[in-house]
Amino acid sequence: MSITSEVLTKLCQLPPEKQRMVLEYVESLREGDLQRARRPLRSLRGLLADQKVDITDEDIAEARREMWGAAALGVHP
Repeated sequence: MSITSEVLTKLCQLPPEKQRMVLEYVESLREGDLQRARRPLRSLRGLLADQKVDITDEDIAEARREMWGAAALGVHP
């Protein structure tokens, strides 16, 4: 049985007010996907701009070294 068939079978077993709730939920899921697709992504710097956080390239390199060691810098033994 496909997911669509299974959902329809279970939906038909619900009372009308619950069916309306399911419809509203599905519409909100669809609308949320459309909103995310239209919304431009912000850079990390843009997200942190109002937090007064200044992350330098050296800070990022240091974090990589701490997390992954030499492999993060493309250095292979």
